[in-house]
Amino acid sequence: MTATPRKSGMIAFWQTVGMRFLPFADAATSDLPLGRLLRLSMFQLSVGMAAVLLTGTLNRVMIIELSIPASLVALMIALPVLAAPFRVLIGHRSDTYKSVLGWRRVPYLWLGTLLQFGGLAIMPFALLLLNSQTVGPEWAGPVAAALAFVVTGFGMHMAQTAGLALATDLAAPESRPRVVALVYVVLLFGMILASLAFGALLSDFSATRLIQVIQGAAVFTLFINVAALWKQEARNPQATHADRESPTFRQAWREYRADRSTGRLLLAVGLGSAAFSMQDVLLEPFGGEILGLSVSGTTFLTAAWASGALLGFGLAGSLLYRGYNMHRVAALGALIGILAFTAVILSSPLESTPLFVMGVGLIGFGGGLFAVSTMLAAMALADRSDSGFAIGAWSAVQACAIGLGLAAGGIIRDTVNAAATTGALGEALHSAATGYNAVYHIEIILLFVSLVVIGPLTNRGGINTQTSTGQFGLAELPG
Repeated sequence: MTATPRKSGMIAFWQTVGMRFLPFADAATSDLPLGRLLRLSMFQLSVGMAAVLLTGTLNRVMIIELSIPASLVALMIALPVLAAPFRVLIGHRSDTYKSVLGWRRVPYLWLGTLLQFGGLAIMPFALLLLNSQTVGPEWAGPVAAALAFVVTGFGMHMAQTAGLALATDLAAPESRPRVVALVYVVLLFGMILASLAFGALLSDFSATRLIQVIQGAAVFTLFINVAALWKQEARNPQATHADRESPTFRQAWREYRADRSTGRLLLAVGLGSAAFSMQDVLLEPFGGEILGLSVSGTTFLTAAWASGALLGFGLAGSLLYRGYNMHRVAALGALIGILAFTAVILSSPLESTPLFVMGVGLIGFGGGLFAVSTMLAAMALADRSDSGFAIGAWSAVQACAIGLGLAAGGIIRDTVNAAATTGALGEALHSAATGYNAVYHIEIILLFVSLVVIGPLTNRGGINTQTSTGQFGLAELPG
């Protein structure tokens, strides 16, 4: 039975809309159609949801509603992020995995899903124990909460690493950079949807509702990841045969170090990533404590950030597709970040919630430009060294910088506020906003330094995401 002209026109219309308005949707090919690629990308929805919980909703709840010190909250949130260096090893192990079943990625994706499910399942009870422990040793609450965060974080990293590696396996070599970028766009969509859902579900906050929401997220993770990996990876016993030759970790590292610009790029990535992440644990508490926003209202800030990041990805994709220098696009993202943090700082004395929300959106926009540009720059290094270790090392540096930035942001806020509220810094700084603003000023300084570091790289050639032929087996992205 043939489709009517009207139905055929509607199908063509929606296909055209997807290609025109979804960043990097042109990564789809006849062997990897857009529908299958988007289904595989659904594991990023669970990763984005967990990221919103850890760095968005829960940090506000723990600091404001549960009265847990921001420094302790920041350290807990940083713990799973600091486990990210293992993503290089996980990806390398999945590349060289030996199994009679013929699967390389599915075992790691499934194990990561189980860890993420288990961490979210025990997390609400660990938080309640941390807040209102009446029996047992005092260290039981912090240890239980830290365990829940670490298990969830390891699951996120493992599932994301294996899922992205599987996406690159299925993609044609010439479309791999765009496939990886499209999968990351789905992560941003997941963060937007999760922040909106959590904001609506927690509008009437209570401990019971918090338990229901987090455990519901655990069940959703299990179902969505199974749907994503179902019948995606074909069994290939030859690819996992025990006698096959595979490069060692040291060989991959030596090949990666061959490019002289590697160190400067990774230093710029570390500085910029730390600058864009120190406020992650503070924006929602800042909105609640300084501007008086509710739990539901501050949760929607994540949607503003993710929306800005999505727009940044779209603009970066358009600019890089037209041959713009990727390092200059990254520098543009850093400049926008400086403007964004300036807006956030001014929102406190002006008592302007719209200015604060605009600043949050610009943080996401600048961070999106910076992330996708440096990611594709790392892929260009992988092209020249013919090694997937480059993109994995980029991800490890970025994630470690994010973790250190998260921890430093909370510690600096608490330390500065402890001095400001006692009058040690003078009458003008006797405010709860002083600690937050100190962190934002440090982030502006880091962005200026990252501009200095990345400057010499702007003379290097650009990258065309349509013709790049990234040959990498270890697929990584920011978490």
